[in-house]
Amino acid sequence: MEIDPSLLLLLSNLLQLQSYLDPIPDPSSSSSLTSPSTFPLLFFALASAISSSLLSSPSVALPSPSPSLVPASLRPLSSDPIYSLDPATRDARFRSYFGLSFSLFNSLLNSLIPHSPFPVHLPPDRALSLALSRLCRGLSSRALSRTTSLPPSLISRCTHSLTRLLSTTFYSQFIKPLPPSSSSSSRHTPLPNLIGSIISSPVQLRDAAPDPTLLSPSRPFPSVLLQAVADHRRVFIDACVRAPGSADPASHLRESSLYQRASSGKLFNEPILTLDGQKLQPYLAGDPSFPLLTFLLTPFSSSPSSSSTSNPAYEAFDAELSKYRDASIEPALSLLKGRWKILRNLNVGLDHAAQTIIACVVLHNMCQLAKEPEDDGKYLWRDPPETLQPAHALDSEWSMYNIAESLREALAEDLYERQ
Repeated sequence: MEIDPSLLLLLSNLLQLQSYLDPIPDPSSSSSLTSPSTFPLLFFALASAISSSLLSSPSVALPSPSPSLVPASLRPLSSDPIYSLDPATRDARFRSYFGLSFSLFNSLLNSLIPHSPFPVHLPPDRALSLALSRLCRGLSSRALSRTTSLPPSLISRCTHSLTRLLSTTFYSQFIKPLPPSSSSSSRHTPLPNLIGSIISSPVQLRDAAPDPTLLSPSRPFPSVLLQAVADHRRVFIDACVRAPGSADPASHLRESSLYQRASSGKLFNEPILTLDGQKLQPYLAGDPSFPLLTFLLTPFSSSPSSSSTSNPAYEAFDAELSKYRDASIEPALSLLKGRWKILRNLNVGLDHAAQTIIACVVLHNMCQLAKEPEDDGKYLWRDPPETLQPAHALDSEWSMYNIAESLREALAEDLYERQ
């Protein structure tokens, strides 16, 4: 049988497009044979039969498909012209599009591939680029669909697959404290055993339905709270998203696993020191919205009993605590929301909010540990200032509060004497 080679080429290219753009419907579907979605299936069956008979004939060779007919958004990212740029320009373009340099993008891709997180009919590097574009540029799946001509559902699926894997499998790998003695605070602050600072930050929900539990008097927009701890490297060593926006930082803290670990003396790996005859466990620097506890020290100025007393030792302690926070948690949070713009106005459903936020924290740590440039403030983002409501210890925390008050006094006196 004589077959026109041009017909074979057309058939081959159409088959390839069919496999990309219109997967075979579920055979159990009750859709009618006259429905529009059935015609590609009929074509696919007919074309498959023809190509099968041709392949059985030794005298007929089927031509290779033309890659030019495959939409650019469905080709591997390695076919993109961005790969032909010089390394410096390519890295800058990658950071602009995906939030990561070229080398870090490939490192992440290689770590993800064994887990097979993305749709099988999409090249993994292209799927990763779609998900990172949403997180880095803050685009919704619909907005990104308009520029890629891909279905919003496919883009959402890629994003949710990536954020779920990062927030679970990769969490313990990238969000953890330094080993004992490696995080020695003596090089970064004169306050002994201070290993990090804590903050509670709202993340606005763009598409959330009106819900009183997501609102607060000082924050009229729907949100959830991110509780995060960062060290002197501006790396997050703990992160938790559980409380709705109406909760205060102290309540959020008490609901977190961090509180449970710290209350039992298992906060981090640093050894317990002795100061003025008292045991000083590793502790965090907090603002007045957190209660004074043995593992979380707050400024003297936030305590009613000491706010009216002018004491040089107290002032020195407060200044040092504030200085450490300004060098750790504040810039870490600014970089987090600067690099991953989706956190400025989260355009995912409430059921995916927590995993998306934690995934961005993991990506932030990847950037910091890889020493990605911070571009002199280009990535910094500042949330609108909020009025902090001073927190108080609960009855069940009273013993911890008394010990913490004594420890804070000893730290202040020790710091003042050494200055």
